[in-house]
Amino acid sequence: MKMSIKIGKVERYINERLGEKGALLFMLIDPVDYRSEDAAIRTGVAAAEGGADIVLVGGSIGAQGELLDNVTKGIKDRTGTPVVLFPGNIATLTKHADALYFMSLLNARNPYWITQAQVLSAPMINQMGIEPLSVGYIVVSPGGTVGWVGDANLVPRAKPRIAAALALAGQYLGNRFIITDVGSNPQLHGEGPVPPEMVRAVKSATSVPYIVAGGIRNGDSLSTTLKAGADAVQIGTAIEGASNAKKQTSLFARIVKEEGARKLRK
Repeated sequence: MKMSIKIGKVERYINERLGEKGALLFMLIDPVDYRSEDAAIRTGVAAAEGGADIVLVGGSIGAQGELLDNVTKGIKDRTGTPVVLFPGNIATLTKHADALYFMSLLNARNPYWITQAQVLSAPMINQMGIEPLSVGYIVVSPGGTVGWVGDANLVPRAKPRIAAALALAGQYLGNRFIITDVGSNPQLHGEGPVPPEMVRAVKSATSVPYIVAGGIRNGDSLSTTLKAGADAVQIGTAIEGASNAKKQTSLFARIVKEEGARKLRK
């Protein structure tokens, strides 16, 4: 009997939007980094109004429980944009989300982050009715908090073929999305986003949607990342520190729209 893979509503939305637009903008809200729940909710709503294709909620430490419930529900109740969880561990779950990154940290030293956390959380995800998005997650130097928490064997920035091999392995293992992430605030370590050479290598090696996260703080770095081959960019710190979150998102969305249209013309 021929088996088929069921595609959920949010995954279908992402794939269809990629086909229509050529590139997507994901904005991440880590509730722990905001002065209040209301501030996190307002920023998430502003990101959606400014043109984000997905609003992510979550983080590496502390984004769980009542805080996660309230912020996720607050954003979801005020926007039609899909709200997706970016989990730091098995507690980063709430029934108010549309979907979550069901991530396997492909370059973790500890097998907990490759398969065990997923085993522990899968029954609860199913019970809550949250759509799992199968994601192969790769942490690149400097790694930030996620690199420390996930005990990652950080991919050296000058070794794009390592990232490409990890990404291809993730695709072969069944992941339907790949993410490379340098962690939050890589500039503090004298680093920037995932290098363009690495983005090109990963994109060339894989055929599933490829998301680049971390360190994208301005239009130049966003444009460079998209030109190198990213299908979607994930931005957090730049929206958190913006004086006008909607305006900042709109500026990013315009660049994503232009670069996406350019990709579709090719």
